[in-house]
Amino acid sequence: MTDLFPFLQAAADTAGAYHAFPVIGSRAATWIAAEVHLMFAAFVLGVPMFAVITEAVGIFTKDERYRERYDRLSKEFTRLLLVAYSATAIWGAVLVFFLTTLYPRFWNHMTEIFQLSMWIYVGLFFVESFTLYLYYYGWDRWNKGRAKYWHWTLGILLNVWGTAVMLIANGWLTYMMSPPAGVTAQTLPSEVGLWNAIANATWMPINIHRLIANAVFGGSIVAAYAAYRFLAARTDEERAHYDWMGYVGNFVAISTFIVLPFAGYWLGREFYEYNQQLGITMMGGFMSWLWILQAFLIGVLFLAGNYYLWIGMGRIPGAERYRPYTKWLLIILILGVIVWSTPHTMIASRQELEAMGGSHHPFLGVLGVMSAKNTAVNLMILTTFLSFLFYRRANKRPVAPWAKQGMLAQWIMFAIAAMVVLFFGVYGYFVSAIVRIGFSVYQVLAVLTTIVVVTTLDIFLLRGAESRGEIRWGQMPERSQYALFILAVTFTWLMGLMGFARSGIRQHWHVFEVMRDTSPDAVTPALGYASIMISVCVLIFLGLVSFIFWLSELGTKPAEAHAPAAPAPGAGPATAPAPGD
Repeated sequence: MTDLFPFLQAAADTAGAYHAFPVIGSRAATWIAAEVHLMFAAFVLGVPMFAVITEAVGIFTKDERYRERYDRLSKEFTRLLLVAYSATAIWGAVLVFFLTTLYPRFWNHMTEIFQLSMWIYVGLFFVESFTLYLYYYGWDRWNKGRAKYWHWTLGILLNVWGTAVMLIANGWLTYMMSPPAGVTAQTLPSEVGLWNAIANATWMPINIHRLIANAVFGGSIVAAYAAYRFLAARTDEERAHYDWMGYVGNFVAISTFIVLPFAGYWLGREFYEYNQQLGITMMGGFMSWLWILQAFLIGVLFLAGNYYLWIGMGRIPGAERYRPYTKWLLIILILGVIVWSTPHTMIASRQELEAMGGSHHPFLGVLGVMSAKNTAVNLMILTTFLSFLFYRRANKRPVAPWAKQGMLAQWIMFAIAAMVVLFFGVYGYFVSAIVRIGFSVYQVLAVLTTIVVVTTLDIFLLRGAESRGEIRWGQMPERSQYALFILAVTFTWLMGLMGFARSGIRQHWHVFEVMRDTSPDAVTPALGYASIMISVCVLIFLGLVSFIFWLSELGTKPAEAHAPAAPAPGAGPATAPAPGD
């Protein structure tokens, strides 16, 4: 009788706890609804960041020629939000409907604990909606004098409400992965405590990670929109405007993407500290090959982002002096991608294993450990930052009396960072794993310090710099715009992949070690099945986003669509001030 107890308990837990969805099943339906909702949520949280920043640049810039240009860019960003915001709400409602009808017992557990925060979430959603409508439809009315500052304040509030909504939802999400210590299925909601449940071990790391990821994602989608409008443009003025818009979107996406891996390291470390089994499952278990897919995708992002910058330097007078360096930057990036995507344990037949002398290849196995991978990714980040630096100063000639010393200091910083990264990468092979893990902190600090110091020096170094010529906005080959499409598609697929990695480590738990999943789908799907599901979600999202792009163009007034972009090719100042100028 005792042996039958687990089976009887499982049957009791399953009774009334799950309902079936036709054809594709409950898990697949909920997966699609959750993933597409998350993608739209990332978009509507990332784009307002750009809108309020570009509007601020237009407000506070001293050059009158840029005021209208940045204001138009900001308004165009916001136009994309209106339909996307509705899509976010629709998919969120579908997700809640699926959870309440297909997983009633699990949803009842979540509502008992997070009931108050759910009411606050709904209230903030209404406030955010009305703020968005005021921000967009009041654009022309509040566009002059002090009223413009009031309008900009609405943009700031829109970001505040959106971030608050994200923080609350992240509390629900992370509770499922890292519930507070001592919580069980029998624990009363009053004993858990709302704040204790929200502020769990992985809440803050995932807040930072998703905040940065939203900026990356939003920038890539905006850049793809600009590429679409560039390819459809009929006049030089339109091409000039959307070329510049694509540059701004790509700049925001890649510059924020550079720091995203560091937030990912923090999140991974918190998983290990909360429960070592979660970390082992994520990095060393059956999901270890998932990170090979991630490495390949991130490699595509680095290569496509740098390729766009190198092609863009063709329209900048003076950039030809940096062209000989790009082949060396490309070699570093390719080597970095090869190292980062090399698995530690090979999938091989018995004969191949015997030939290798074990599951680890005698040469490639050395590249499969974290010492090599941390070294590769940090060098790739430094290389991408150097490409941005070349692009930024391509048509500028510093006139500061300390220009030579300043540039020498920048090169010394790059050299020191590279040596620190290489030293700890090599030294990691001669110490234990627990010591090796700490070396990544020194590598990250060296790279981040270099980025901050070199950027600060560059701002002062190029202040008042002479121009080598005018940027010829719009004079970009069409292949450059396809790089922006690649970035958007890859970012979207990568977001779905990482969402699967985060949720999949719970395995057969709805709430890790608190509420067991006793449904027929209580098994972590294989990577092949997961890849198919992620691809379906990406296709649905990108199809809807394409429809939004078309609607945005359809709703644009002809006069606005063909308004002159300032400056047009061959006119205006030498260069458009990039963020940070």
